[in-house]
Amino acid sequence: MEETKKKPVKKTEEAPETKAAPKLTKAEEKSKATTLRIIAIILWVLAIGFEVLAILTLLKALYIPGLSQMWWMIIFIVLDLACCLVAGFLWKKASFLDPFKKTNNKVGFVILNQLGVIMAVICFLPLIILLFTNKDKMDKKSRIIVTVIAIVALLIAGLFGANFNPISAEEKEAAEHTITDNVYWTAFGHKYHLYEDCGSLKNSANIYPGTVTDAIDAGRSEVCFFCANRAEKEGMDMTGINVEEGVEELTGD
Repeated sequence: MEETKKKPVKKTEEAPETKAAPKLTKAEEKSKATTLRIIAIILWVLAIGFEVLAILTLLKALYIPGLSQMWWMIIFIVLDLACCLVAGFLWKKASFLDPFKKTNNKVGFVILNQLGVIMAVICFLPLIILLFTNKDKMDKKSRIIVTVIAIVALLIAGLFGANFNPISAEEKEAAEHTITDNVYWTAFGHKYHLYEDCGSLKNSANIYPGTVTDAIDAGRSEVCFFCANRAEKEGMDMTGINVEEGVEELTGD
């Protein structure tokens, strides 16, 4: 089932009434997340394959006519990076649709949510080590160029694959159980807001309204600190809900 995209609503305008869109059931969310994870794993396997081709090219165990050794290695590194980027995106998307459980599994929770970083290291570090240790396999200039590209690719894949604000299955369930009204989020950031008039939304050009499930599925894993404080004062129980850590000033998100 296709995920419904929310149309951005100008902050200065009233949010237009939207027709009720069919929501994914828990079983459908889990099924979609499983599909995304399988695709991500396949892409990581392909990424490792491209890394192996780059290594074989470096060691001169593989010869492909048409381009120089350096250019074939650059091509394989770029393909490796492309697979890692898409895989990391899909894995993080699945982690919001069907979050991993944290209770009694804190280490596993961290590993699974940061698998994008782990796979980035696996897909590039062996090649980088071999580039440093096999100085006789390429001319110095070409080796430096390829090494720099490989290191940059590792950094990009690692940063893109990192899940800086993961949410657990328990936290998503608590939020869905407690927050029944619409919430609001912006085009960027990792948090959602319980109130459309929240002060930290004052500089936002567009506000996206939807259910808390919509917000979390869109990668907004934490409740705004100010909204959480306001909600607690109004009697809402925020126990078990992932709340943004305290900040000293309004952030504009």
